[in-house]
Amino acid sequence: MRKRTELPRILSLDGFTVADARREGVTAKRLHATDLEAPFHGVRIAAGGPAGVWELTRAYSSIMPTTHFFSHVTAALLLGMPLPRYARQDLPLHVSVVAPDRAPQGTGVAGHTVAGRPEVWRVRGLTVQNPVSTWCELAPLVGLDDLIALGDHLLGVMDPPYTPDDLARAVAARTGHRGIRRLRAAAEWVRPRVESRQETRLRLLIVRAGLPEPETNVYLPLRYQRRRVRGDLVYLRYRTLVEYDGGQHRTDDAQFARDVDRLDGVMAEDWRVIRVLKETPDAEVLARLEQALRSRGWRPGIRPD
Repeated sequence: MRKRTELPRILSLDGFTVADARREGVTAKRLHATDLEAPFHGVRIAAGGPAGVWELTRAYSSIMPTTHFFSHVTAALLLGMPLPRYARQDLPLHVSVVAPDRAPQGTGVAGHTVAGRPEVWRVRGLTVQNPVSTWCELAPLVGLDDLIALGDHLLGVMDPPYTPDDLARAVAARTGHRGIRRLRAAAEWVRPRVESRQETRLRLLIVRAGLPEPETNVYLPLRYQRRRVRGDLVYLRYRTLVEYDGGQHRTDDAQFARDVDRLDGVMAEDWRVIRVLKETPDAEVLARLEQALRSRGWRPGIRPD
């Protein structure tokens, strides 16, 4: 069996163009060998390698004009926004252009044309639509609660965080676009300092059940603790705290010990603590929380300070 001709080192197996390969003297037959794949027209990558969003966007960027940018689901993934699982399975790369340019077409690409160029970010060498514009573009593609969680991420996790006014201005500029009603509804529910999708889900569960809305990730007014303690969902008036324990809290022994010590100190100062695990039934969470709030004087119709 004849040994394959090695490719010139200047061609990256993360993605190179057919045109560049031909200029380097690579034959058409070599470009169709089984050790190469064609994820997009005019692009080759190593066969059998990883084909996640980072690999595919790097490969596509080898033929992407400088005026094009990644958007929608693709931008959200590159920006680390917490997409729901069903949206992460959206395989085509979303690429946008500004009118009158024509949106790209072809296998593996979903092209979009926008009226004006948004602010773009450079993320590990890739041109990506900014997070707030991406959030707006996702409104027709994800459910309301997932859109709220994405908005919470912008205000609570993105560094530096956006503000509610930033989101309000972006929503106002989307009048007449698809998903505007869902976007407006989501903007009403977005809160600052939320650090995970589960915190968003838990907050929405509580409020929709008719219980008062907690503050998100604020410090507790404790008198005797050596360190400042911050809680996930906090009722300062009723000295009640709801804490979501993710999987890392139980698998990391050091983290688990710190959590136990922290919450023991909170309860020692007469706070009620409701710990919620992924497996905790919603009905149990609500029942325990309502009992705790009522024990501290809350009644339906009373709004917390």
